[in-house]
Amino acid sequence: MTSDPKPRIVSLVPSWTETLICAGVHVVGRTRYCIHPSDEVSSIPIVGGTKQVDTAMLAQVKPDLIVLDREENPRTLTEQFPAPWIASHITSVSDVEGELRTFHERIASLELTAMADRWRCVCANLAGRTENPDWLHLPGVIDWIRKPGPGVDRFLYLVWREPWRAAGPDTFIGSVFDLLGFGSRMVPVKERYPEIDLAGYDPDRTLLLFSTEPYPFHREKGMIRDLPFASALVDGEAYSWFGVRTLRFLESCASE
Repeated sequence: MTSDPKPRIVSLVPSWTETLICAGVHVVGRTRYCIHPSDEVSSIPIVGGTKQVDTAMLAQVKPDLIVLDREENPRTLTEQFPAPWIASHITSVSDVEGELRTFHERIASLELTAMADRWRCVCANLAGRTENPDWLHLPGVIDWIRKPGPGVDRFLYLVWREPWRAAGPDTFIGSVFDLLGFGSRMVPVKERYPEIDLAGYDPDRTLLLFSTEPYPFHREKGMIRDLPFASALVDGEAYSWFGVRTLRFLESCASE
């Protein structure tokens, strides 16, 4: 370790970058996609993206530990690392508490333990939540492009276009919907993020939820309006940034 009072951490996972900063961890390197909290990340050097790194810049920031996630970062990245690394594996809301405690063991931040306790509490508070039959009470909706009619009984959560891709129930996103009482209405698919053909779905029964990230659907409202489906823009960060951002989102839902 260096002589710094806190270990120097590089995070290559946007959701963990935000979480670590909010926990008071000394983050000295990030990816270009690490945009929260905006007032603090602007002064943290960019060492690459989530799939590649600038090895010279990475060495320059002198990390004591590099944070990864198995779902977001390729294992081959570690061959270029000048320091030890740790990789989380988040596929469900049930994984987050344990990973936060593991981070605490390596970084020694009591705030990470406090966040882990909050995750345990919010999951317990929301567990077994009664399914809300009213689509208009779906949490995280930013804008209803076309409100669903009475025959709509299922939804697709779209994360990409050209080709269309949707998140399946067996993802972190799917587990958030399940915890909030809407999981049973998520269209079942065989893969986690499959390519889909919208022509294969009935517009009278299917609601399309357009995530604001990773694809910027919020910039394409005209295209969405031209589709023959009920549809809404949804806060993608709330549903997929599995650290403190999703934690705060779930806590707000539990308090309603």
